[in-house]
Amino acid sequence: MPNQHSETPLLETRGLTKVFGSLRACDGIDLAIAPGEVHALLGENGAGKSTLVKMLFGVLDPSGGEILWKGNPVGIGSPAEARRTGIGMVFQHFSLFEALTVAENIALALDGNVPIDRISEEARRLSVEYGLPLDPSAHVADLSVGERQRIEIVRALLQNPELIILDEPTSVLTPQEADKLFETLAKLKAEGRSVLYISHRLEEVQRICDRATVLRHGKVTGACNPREETPSSLARMMVGSEVASVSYAGAQEPGDVLVEVRSLSAPARTPFAVALRDIDLTVRAGEVIAIAGVAGNGQSELFDVLSGEVTVSDAESVRFAGMDAGRKGITERRLMGCSFVPEERHGHAAVPNMNLSGNLVLSRYASDRKTFLTGGWLSLINQGPVSAATRRISAQMDVRKSLEDPPAGSLSGGNLQKFIVGRELDRQPRVLVVNQPTWGVDAGAASRIRQALVDLAKSGSAVIVISQDLDEVFEIASRISVINEGRLSMPEPAASMTRERIGLLMGGFHDGSGHAQAEAVDAH
Repeated sequence: MPNQHSETPLLETRGLTKVFGSLRACDGIDLAIAPGEVHALLGENGAGKSTLVKMLFGVLDPSGGEILWKGNPVGIGSPAEARRTGIGMVFQHFSLFEALTVAENIALALDGNVPIDRISEEARRLSVEYGLPLDPSAHVADLSVGERQRIEIVRALLQNPELIILDEPTSVLTPQEADKLFETLAKLKAEGRSVLYISHRLEEVQRICDRATVLRHGKVTGACNPREETPSSLARMMVGSEVASVSYAGAQEPGDVLVEVRSLSAPARTPFAVALRDIDLTVRAGEVIAIAGVAGNGQSELFDVLSGEVTVSDAESVRFAGMDAGRKGITERRLMGCSFVPEERHGHAAVPNMNLSGNLVLSRYASDRKTFLTGGWLSLINQGPVSAATRRISAQMDVRKSLEDPPAGSLSGGNLQKFIVGRELDRQPRVLVVNQPTWGVDAGAASRIRQALVDLAKSGSAVIVISQDLDEVFEIASRISVINEGRLSMPEPAASMTRERIGLLMGGFHDGSGHAQAEAVDAH
C-alpha cells in the first residue's frame, strides 16, 4: 500500500465544498489519492460522492476549497480540462450510441480530429494489452453490457490518464467479468496509475482497494484500510449505525401457486430489444424468486410482460392466482392484487416534478379509488387519506426528506426507491414483481428494502425480484433463476446455487441437465 506520508499525493482536495441553495452537498472535503493507489470512496446515497467526483472531473464548479494535482492548485472547468490534466472517468450509466461502432463511439469522446483508422488501431492495442478484448468495428447494439463497459474503459485509457474514476463498475458484470476487471485494475496500479473506486459492494472494496474514504452528509467521517475492516464495519462507517441483516424468522412453507408463466414468448419490440423465448415460471405464496442476469438479456422485457405494460396474445401464458392475465393491462392486473416496481425510478416509477402524494395517487387511483378519490366522473383527490398514506409509507420505509410532501425528483435515489417500494408494499399485494430493487442504493436503504420484500413473502405473498446484484440475490431468494438472451433457466434452490454456476448461466452455458435453456455463447 502506498505511504501517503512519504510522497506528494497525485490528487488532493482541501476543504472542497459545493453548495446548492441551502444544501451543502459537499462540505469541506479533504481527500488525498497517492500515486499507484486504488482508493475507495464510500457513502450512503446523498452522501456527496457524485457531487465530489463531478467536481474532480470538471462537470461541476466548486463553491469553495481547492483541488491540487501533484501538489499544485488546479482549476478543472470541464471534462476536457480534466482529461488534459490526467483524469479519466467511467460513469455508472454508459454514454454510448447503439447504432455506431465501437471506434465511432470512442472517437466522439476524444479531443481533436483523430482519424478513425488510428482510433481503431489504438483501441485494439489497448484492449489486448489490458485484457479488455474489443472489436473496434462491432456495432454497440450487438455487444453485451460487459463489452460496453470495456468500451468506456478503453476510451478513458486512450487519454493516457494517471487517475481513473470508476463509478459502480461491477454493477452490470457477471462474477467472471468482474474478476477480469479486477485484473485490469491490478495492471493499472502496477503501472503507477491511480484509481478512485466508487462501489456499494463492500466485499470487492476489501478485495481490491488500498484505502477508503467515507462520506456522510457531505462530510468526510472516516478513512481506513478496508482490508483491516469487515463488510459490516464498513457499512457501519457509512451509515453511522449497524446495518441489519435480512431475517427469515417466521417464514412459512410455500403455499398456493400465485404466479404461473407458461411457454411465454414475445417478439423484440425494437431493433435493440430482446425477444422472450419459451419462458416457464411458477411462484408460490411465501416464496421470493430471484431472477439474476447481466443487463440487456431480457429483464426489462420480462418485467413489461409480467406487469401488463406489454400484453401477449395467449391469455393463459401469464396467470395470477389461477386467473388468466396475458391479455390484461397493468390496471387490470393491479385490480387482481398485483403490484409492480420498474427499474427506472424517474419517469417510469415516479414523475419527478410531481410530489410524493400525487405519485401515490397515480399508481393507486384504480385499486384505491374509494379511499383516494371522491365525486363522480369528475373525481377529486381526497387529500386527507392520501396525505396520511404518504406519511405512513415514509415512516415505515424511513424515507428522509426535507419537506412533508416534496417533489419526487428532489429525493436522493435511495430515498425515492424506498418510497416507491413502500408505496407498493402498502397495498399488501398478493403478487409483487420488482426490477432492480436496490439499484445504486446504499447499504442501509438496501437492507430495509430487502427485509420488506422478505416480510411480504412471509405474510403469504409471492415475490419476484429481477436483480443484477448477486449479493442481493443470495440474501433474499428462496429459489434462483437466470435469464440469458431472453431465455430463463429452471429455478434452483438458493441454498444449493453457487456464484460460479450463476456466472456460467449468465454467460449462456449449460451442463445438459435441463437446468438452463440458453445456448452456449462465446464468453470472450
